[in-house]
Amino acid sequence: MEMEKSVEDVVIVGAGIAGLATALGLHRLGIRSLVLESGDSLRTSGFALEYGRMVGGHLMLLALETSFVQSTNGLQGGIITTSVISGLTTSQLPFTAIHSWGDLEFRFVNRKVLLETLETELPKGTIRFSSKVVRIETDHHHHFNSIHLADGTVLQSKVLIGCDGVNSVVARFLGFSKPSFAGRSTVRGLVDFENGHGFEPKLTQFVGKGMRYGVIPCDDRTMYWFFTFSPTPQDRKVEEDPIKLKQFILSKLGKVSDNIRAVFEKTQVQNMQCDGVVMNFVRDKIVAKFMAGTLLKKAGFDCGKLTVSS
Repeated sequence: MEMEKSVEDVVIVGAGIAGLATALGLHRLGIRSLVLESGDSLRTSGFALEYGRMVGGHLMLLALETSFVQSTNGLQGGIITTSVISGLTTSQLPFTAIHSWGDLEFRFVNRKVLLETLETELPKGTIRFSSKVVRIETDHHHHFNSIHLADGTVLQSKVLIGCDGVNSVVARFLGFSKPSFAGRSTVRGLVDFENGHGFEPKLTQFVGKGMRYGVIPCDDRTMYWFFTFSPTPQDRKVEEDPIKLKQFILSKLGKVSDNIRAVFEKTQVQNMQCDGVVMNFVRDKIVAKFMAGTLLKKAGFDCGKLTVSS
């Protein structure tokens, strides 16, 4: 069977936010690209994405920022931290105390909405689904990359951009070592309150007993939440069962109000996702654990910023 061959100017591996945003940025500059996605549709895991002034500026450059500002509520109040042991508020920190950039506004946008918006802004045919990359080779004489797909297709491109997550085939091709687990797990979820949730536009987090979790409003009806912890070997088994995982989380919430508990109770298991916190930008086990501990201590909150999913 003869292999199908195709020549492309720019090939991007991975149709996540990074891949589609890169493709759209190139499109705005008049540069055509082809995005390869191994799945048969867009992957919408992750549920929500936080962005502030810097990302808002990038969305503006992509001509997307206005639509998201209109569809999301800004988090203007700051971060409220409460102890899961005593149930008492330990700190209230405005965003201006975290950064010295003046008035800041953070927003959380539904990841599915963002991905679909990016897709509609791209020319038809930009994304090629069911295109799993199995091997990459370099022709040093002709200065192009040969990208072999699972269906036998071979793409040739001078520019190859990897946006394919923690288990990146492009990273493996470049000789990067495997990513290292940092010793923490993150569960994320999204829940819709038909009649509105009634929460103020603030990030409310709870800490103690080796855990950190919080709830954040995306809009008037939708709440995003995160729950991070250092799992024991037994806990790792619980992560494999969504029902048991939800029960585990509910049992660890500590002293919280009924409206906070309701956010977790009302979340459907299909709207939950558990990932290991992986330091994909530091691919060394010793350094990864050190960096993870340092960054998590310095972080104002733990909402999956260090979490990536394949």
